[in-house]
Amino acid sequence: MNRLPVMVGLGGINSAGRVSFNHAYHRMVIDTLSQSQQDQTWWSLAQLMGLNTAAGQAAEHADYIRQHTLVRRIELWDPEQVYWQSGLSLADPDQDHLSFVLRKRQLPDPVPAGWQVEPLDDKQVRVKAPLPLEVMLPEMRPSRVTSAGQLPTGFDPGALYASRNHPRGLQMTVFGASDALQSTGFTIDQLKAMVRPDEFAVYSGSAMAQLDDDGYGGLLQNPLRGKRPTSKQIALGLPGTTGDFINAYVLGSVGETAGIIGACATFLYNVKRGIDDIRSGHKRIVVVGNSEAPILPHIIEGYRTMGALAEDEALMALDNSDVCDNRRACRPFSSNAGFTVAEASVYLVLMDDELAMEQGARVLGSVGGVFVNADGYKKSISGPGVGNYVTVAKCMAAARAILGEDTLRNGTYMQAHGTGTPQNRVTESHIFSELAGVFGISDWLVGAVKSYLGHSMAPAGGDQLSAIVGAWNHGVIPGITTIDHIADDVHQTNLRFPFEHVEEDPKRFAGAFVNSKGFGGNNATGLFLSPDTTLEMLQTRWGKDQFLAWSRKTEAVTQQALDYDAVADSRDTKLVYEFGERVITPESLEISAEEMRIPGFEQPVSLRSDNPWADMFKDQ
Repeated sequence: MNRLPVMVGLGGINSAGRVSFNHAYHRMVIDTLSQSQQDQTWWSLAQLMGLNTAAGQAAEHADYIRQHTLVRRIELWDPEQVYWQSGLSLADPDQDHLSFVLRKRQLPDPVPAGWQVEPLDDKQVRVKAPLPLEVMLPEMRPSRVTSAGQLPTGFDPGALYASRNHPRGLQMTVFGASDALQSTGFTIDQLKAMVRPDEFAVYSGSAMAQLDDDGYGGLLQNPLRGKRPTSKQIALGLPGTTGDFINAYVLGSVGETAGIIGACATFLYNVKRGIDDIRSGHKRIVVVGNSEAPILPHIIEGYRTMGALAEDEALMALDNSDVCDNRRACRPFSSNAGFTVAEASVYLVLMDDELAMEQGARVLGSVGGVFVNADGYKKSISGPGVGNYVTVAKCMAAARAILGEDTLRNGTYMQAHGTGTPQNRVTESHIFSELAGVFGISDWLVGAVKSYLGHSMAPAGGDQLSAIVGAWNHGVIPGITTIDHIADDVHQTNLRFPFEHVEEDPKRFAGAFVNSKGFGGNNATGLFLSPDTTLEMLQTRWGKDQFLAWSRKTEAVTQQALDYDAVADSRDTKLVYEFGERVITPESLEISAEEMRIPGFEQPVSLRSDNPWADMFKDQ
């Protein structure tokens, strides 16, 4: 039986707020919500941001919260004062040397050629260095890019647990995975008790690794700053460490693990690995997702020199203004100037349908398929190619097979990669326009939530999925509200790019697509099926009696999930994080030829195995 990968938990954090229970989605469509939903959203964000407010009074901070969420002017560091090292060549036409005093411990080893060193006392020396003398001097420069999609101001994931100098991306990993797992309504121990230890898996990685001072950034820059690299920077900088942290400190898992990296398509790459394992029966619970913290001066400068980012000067030129509109920095499919860097952590918990039914799991939807293809031969490694045509076409064909021709045409929509670059607006719109025509779609709705959140690299597909799940619950698809027109070179035939939020019956859209395009030819497109569609499929497969039993069990599970949601934003709430607790030693294992029992796991690891190539052996 081909098992259905059911989405039973979704959580994390991005520039709109906490992902679980649609809080981040609510921030994007805040003006369409009822007053009670708006109040709940302001309260969630106020607690996250550490605002001193009583319950029911968070709306008083609404203006502040609006200004300090979503894409905005950089606050994590001062964009007017970016540390820089400038190379200078010192010379004097009247001198052939330069004399200066150093502490002995500051003297280079070995002493540079031509330097004359004279001891002054026990601690100091005088140096005469020949000219010209090449030196590096620090200075502060303004950044030409001042916009980013930052986590809500005041939210500090490292303050919620014993973070011990963890890079920001790993701090966000702990928060994101903890939020997603608790959103299921099950405890960690309950989840682990449901399946054998090797039927659990975690697939997580970051596209750019951990590049701040506690990760690879410090490792590479410290020697140039006169500091030493630390013992932790290599281990904590690895892109796969996000998954390692979840296994070691959140889940305590001994199941399969991997960090699959695919540039800006990384989220969908990991989802694909997860659903393939569930569909084949190799895994029953899989945690997939990513965390990325790239809002750093050197990363922004690197992308800027590529011509990829929306510089302030270009944004002002678009608006014919002398003031940079940071809020509208990302303008997908309109006249634009580049993408906007963002940070986020988004995690998805998947179960096979049989287990979800047995346990009464919450059903947020399911995954119909994810398709990944490369670009083939190309001129530029960073330029787009043909691979995304393949992934979108295959995904649409899968939707047609699963949902039917009419539902594909009238009951699906696309959450685009929509980066806000001049190149993306042309290439991605052409893919959608051409393939919509091929599949008989005349008015395909296309969303682009990077206009709110910015581009978070690895978790970007998770940001898009969070908007889809929110729309299934509340019936509002976020419009591309940072734009007021479609650029002349955008392909619009068969497509609809909404400038305002689109209010629809949530039952209309049985499926939605997430598209991702990454540097290097990393293309992925995913089909996600709505909760209603998924529940119909489950009832058909398992019958009314088992479906009724599931519905009875899920009431208690949903209540536990809601109990978590009620306290999740409080600064007193502890993340799921265990360091040095319940450590398993080899001596505690119970091993036989048939199975292995591991402390902390209710079920054993089976060591029974069939020969997968038995038909290739001659009869004995």
